[in-house]
Order: sequence, then structure tokens, then C-alpha cells
Amino acid sequence: MENTRTAIITIAGRPNVGKSTLTNYLVGEKIAIVSNKPQTTRNRICGIVTRDNTQFVFVDTPGYHKARTKLGDYMVNTVQESIADVDAAILVVEPIPSVGIQEQTLIQRLTATRCPAILAINKIDTVEKDKLLEVMAVYSETGAFDAIIPISAKTGDGVEELLAQCEQYTIDSPFLFPEGVTTDQPERQVMAEIIREKLLWCLDKEIPHGTAVEITTFSERDDGIIDIDATIYCEKASHKGIIIGKQGAMLKKISSMARADCEKFMGTKVYLTTWVKVKENWRDSDFLVKNFGYRE
Repeated sequence: MENTRTAIITIAGRPNVGKSTLTNYLVGEKIAIVSNKPQTTRNRICGIVTRDNTQFVFVDTPGYHKARTKLGDYMVNTVQESIADVDAAILVVEPIPSVGIQEQTLIQRLTATRCPAILAINKIDTVEKDKLLEVMAVYSETGAFDAIIPISAKTGDGVEELLAQCEQYTIDSPFLFPEGVTTDQPERQVMAEIIREKLLWCLDKEIPHGTAVEITTFSERDDGIIDIDATIYCEKASHKGIIIGKQGAMLKKISSMARADCEKFMGTKVYLTTWVKVKENWRDSDFLVKNFGYRE
């Protein structure tokens, strides 16, 4: 296509503000996992939106937080690097009328790299208009944003306005991805993330944060059915018992939920087999963190 334009735009913010929900809404399908637990996203995930002659590449990043493990270090570094060398950034915040420490740090990073930025105040469906105006006023005083746009990533309210603002950062360029592609993530990685999402949904407290998922088999039969073997790693033997559950009930529940989403994403029948293994303190091992796919 002639006269095509593109923009690479990072979506950043503290944990649990709705970055992945926004990415999924923009793309129009689920490419990033979501949960009500912080630090759900670990990798940088690109969501690709192609409209007519314009292509947006939205970079969904982990929540910016104080790292306490090697995995945490990787996630924080991913956020910092994702703000550099992009056409613009969207800082997603909750409708709270004060600028938190994480937001201050990210604003400083945006300013230092001279990255054009939009502020997206998410979850506007949860506050009154007067409160929202206070939030807009507080962030306006920072002078760091080209625009401040209230949105609800859950309902889509304000998202079209946000996308229209993003058009200002497009440049003349061939498309970076083929039309019809919605993510840069390999199918194996998407399947692993879907399983990890179900762990986050079904398990309590710290257990799901200490899990990693490795796809050991991913093959397609002649009739289109896909066979997936997945290994779930956890940090303690006691956690393994909880993940498996009484007579395997919890693992069956997690696997059933994951298989349904895998089939939806792949558009075909999926046979999913899961195992659980223990890798003690893997989040503090450089080797294991990299081995599970969290590489710089």
C-alpha cells in the first residue's frame, strides 16, 4: 500500500492500572493476559492495530514497581528501555488526584528521553466528574503531556479519542507487520501466557507470582487439531500440591479454562496436557529467569 504511516507507542504505568486491558481493546482481541493481581505482565508485548494506511504498534509493558527479585529487575528494565526509541508513550494512571512515586519516575524518564507523551486516565467509570477534573488538573501541572484523555479501557469510552491523538505521532513508513497480524508474540508464547493467566485467576496470594510456564510441545495434526504439552514451574513443593489440588481438581480447572482460550485464539481444537514441577527460587536465578524466556 502506498503512502503508509506507522507509529510505535509504548503503554506504561504502575501495576494494575489497566495497560493490558487497553492494549487488548485497541487491538480488538485478547493478546495480553489480564488479572486483578499486580505484575501480571512480565514481557514486552506488541499489539498491532492496522487501519487503512496507518499502522500502530502498541508496546504493552510490565507494571513499573520496586524490584525485589531478578525477575523484577528484568521487568523494570523492560519498562525503562521501552520508553526509549519510540515515537510516543501513553502513561496510564488511575483517577487519583495525586502523582505517585512510580508516576513521577516515569514522567522523569519521559522528560529525559524527550519522548512525546499522552496521559490516559483510566477507570473513569469508577469516579465522579468532579474527582476526574481534579486528577486532570494535578497531572496538567507537570507539563509533561501533549494531551490528557480520560478513558475506560474496560468499556472503550474515550479510546477512539486516544487513538486519534496517537495519529499525530505517525511517520511515513512501510508497515512494520503484515496486515492482519495483531501481535509479535509467537503462538507458543501466547499459549504459555494464557495458562499463566489462569494460574493468576485461580490461585491466591504469592503462589501465582512464583509460577512460570514452558510449552514443551506445540504441534499441528493434518486435520488442524493442535497438541500442546505445558510444564508449570513453581517455587515450592507445597505450592505444587496447591496447584494440582485435591485429586487433581485445581490443575484440571486451570487446564480447562486455558484450553478454551487457546482454542479461541488459535481458531481450532486444542488438546492441552499440563504437568507441574518445582524449581526453587527461580525468580532469583539469572539462568532460570532467562531460561523461561525473560531475556533483555
